[in-house]
Amino acid sequence: MPAQATALNAHVLVLNRLWMAIRVVDARRAFSLLCRDLAEVIRIDDGSYTAYDFDSWTEVSRAHDGWDRLSRERYDWVQTVHYQMAVPKVIRLLGYDRLPRQEVKLNRRNIFARDANRCQYCSHYFPTSELSLDHVVPRSQGGESSWTNLVCACTRCNARKGGRTPTQAHMKLIRQPIRPTRNPVISMRLGSGKYQDWKQFLDNAYWSVELK
Repeated sequence: MPAQATALNAHVLVLNRLWMAIRVVDARRAFSLLCRDLAEVIRIDDGSYTAYDFDSWTEVSRAHDGWDRLSRERYDWVQTVHYQMAVPKVIRLLGYDRLPRQEVKLNRRNIFARDANRCQYCSHYFPTSELSLDHVVPRSQGGESSWTNLVCACTRCNARKGGRTPTQAHMKLIRQPIRPTRNPVISMRLGSGKYQDWKQFLDNAYWSVELK
């Protein structure tokens, strides 16, 4: 994928007016909000915050002398006709103060993310296309579709287990499934240095932000 397209697909954390994380959007959506003066950029340097509107962020981006090498490497950059612009890591909505939802959505993507694409029986990692969801207690035996009864399983282990419990199939879970308190997809991104600017907004939050 070309670098320009990659930069426009970069993820941006969105805060509400009260500085609470509410969602993650791509750079296209973030720039749209900034251009319409619906949001401001929050730049974080050594623990201090600086806010920029679209015009001032443009000027800061154009002033390359204001960015040291490490700062430039932390950001994705998009090329306009005349200059490069940094993709913000965090933006804050200026007129939105609703609170984030407190429940993490139960879906295939979030379960795969919670289990880090790792089969919970053989412990090997697989691409998403080679994984399936397994009911630990099969539905035929009264098992529910819930965070504590669904796990990520490779197709081979899922077929081996069949409609049995792990004990009946002489298989063992590498860990018990739990309900996450934070969106698992976001937790995975926090492991990357690229998204460290998000961390201070998430550590104390009870959030379950969905990727949009």
